[in-house]
Amino acid sequence: MRLMKRLFIALVLMLFTYQSGFCADVWVNDLRNLFLNNSAIIYEINLRTFGAVDTNKNGIIDFDEGEESGTFLNAISRLDSLVQKGINTIHVMPVTPVGKTKALGTAGSLYAALSFDSLNPQLASRQSALSVQDQARKFIAEAHKRKIRVILDLPSCGSYDLYMQRPELFVKDKSGQPVVPADWTDVRLLNAGNETAVNKDVYNLFKGFVDMALELGVDGIRADVATNKPAKFWKDLITYSRTKDPQFLWLAEASESWTEPVSPYAVFTPYNKLLEAGFDGYYGSYFNLKNIKTGKELINLIEQTNTNLAGYSEHKAVIGSFSTHDELSPILISGKRYSEMIVWLNTTLPVNSYFVDGFDTCDNYIYLWANKKAPNTYTDDDYYFAHRGKIDIFNFSRQPGGKDKGLPLTFAVANNLKKQFISVINNGKFVPLKTSNPSVFAYAVTYKEKSIVVTGNLNFRNISDTVVYIPHFSVDCDVIPIKIEDSPIAQRGSFKVTLNPGETQVLLLNNLEIK
Repeated sequence: MRLMKRLFIALVLMLFTYQSGFCADVWVNDLRNLFLNNSAIIYEINLRTFGAVDTNKNGIIDFDEGEESGTFLNAISRLDSLVQKGINTIHVMPVTPVGKTKALGTAGSLYAALSFDSLNPQLASRQSALSVQDQARKFIAEAHKRKIRVILDLPSCGSYDLYMQRPELFVKDKSGQPVVPADWTDVRLLNAGNETAVNKDVYNLFKGFVDMALELGVDGIRADVATNKPAKFWKDLITYSRTKDPQFLWLAEASESWTEPVSPYAVFTPYNKLLEAGFDGYYGSYFNLKNIKTGKELINLIEQTNTNLAGYSEHKAVIGSFSTHDELSPILISGKRYSEMIVWLNTTLPVNSYFVDGFDTCDNYIYLWANKKAPNTYTDDDYYFAHRGKIDIFNFSRQPGGKDKGLPLTFAVANNLKKQFISVINNGKFVPLKTSNPSVFAYAVTYKEKSIVVTGNLNFRNISDTVVYIPHFSVDCDVIPIKIEDSPIAQRGSFKVTLNPGETQVLLLNNLEIK
């Protein structure tokens, strides 16, 4: 039996189930339930670039030519497209004011917080008489009208400007100087205290952020570098937020792979202690995919993550952290097929899908102006500081977006497919499948006589022939091709397939529950 060669056409029809009319009912936050059921499909955005209008197409927003950077209000025009792509949650990178002293970039890093209880005036539209707070409320309300939940990013550190204003909030080294964590030269390490004595001043600073987020109608918080504060600090803050909104989500930027503090002067709280403190989920270690060469390595990572999540009295979840704003663009790592692999892993694994603005159109985040001297600056940095191959968070720059025409369709189909098969993904058993080729991974998620089978070639340079072994599989099985390029050849207990470099294949087996 040979399977159809091409994407299963019926799935494309799911794209057209999107309705343009929105319910006007009062919004009720359900983000925790969505996330804990692995049903969040998250799109990370930098509001300063998300709706930016770069008329002359030079990649930089030239205010003196009438161009507009991203704001709360011009971001609204892109929300409908997110719904069409299957997105139901956005992770909004920091919206707090940014420091301008010892800054990185001409607009200042989003993570160099000047305050924690107010909004970045850079995000206010000059064309509106509304206050920046009301503009933020309008953006969030418009997201909610479209059934899009909103996660707000809570910066971990304070800017140098904040240190100059309130030095008592910061950790000092042996010489009495504020501590620079890791190589983040534009921020200083806040002193959150320790497990026996939380620093109330810093706690109240973060409590002010939580109050602001709740007042704006935000549905949850992503805690930047959550590991550098004590578990008790977070437990108290999370407990406080839940008295206001029981569905308020807490996502920790933490991983099993991170085992060292960002500074010898910093606290380090491992991911498991953060989950015990009340965080609903964490990043996991899926960003290590870029270093994985064998199917066995990937299967081990998946199984270890599943095991790690199983040991809590309250349910916990993880995001598909294959590509975040801290990671190099997948296009620069292994090309478009690597991006496709990330899409299908997010779709079929028990994770909350996660993508960065521009991912779905294959943006490589290469900015021609990067690290060159700028004619204008709004900080004390005269250069367009940028991280090569990563979304810009330091300057007033263009909307993220590449030129690929094919991945957006795959992206939307896969996201909508996840919604169709979420009961299988959530309730099903993860079953590793043996292959004859070490470069190829294969697994099934099986539930009530339905099995989603995923096969992928981790060799991004060469074609890989392989046999995938599936217990009780036969030529008479009802096989629906979801994503294939070459037709597998069915055999008793297995199928043969030739995978192109980096190719991922997805099949649905009806009437077969794999043990």
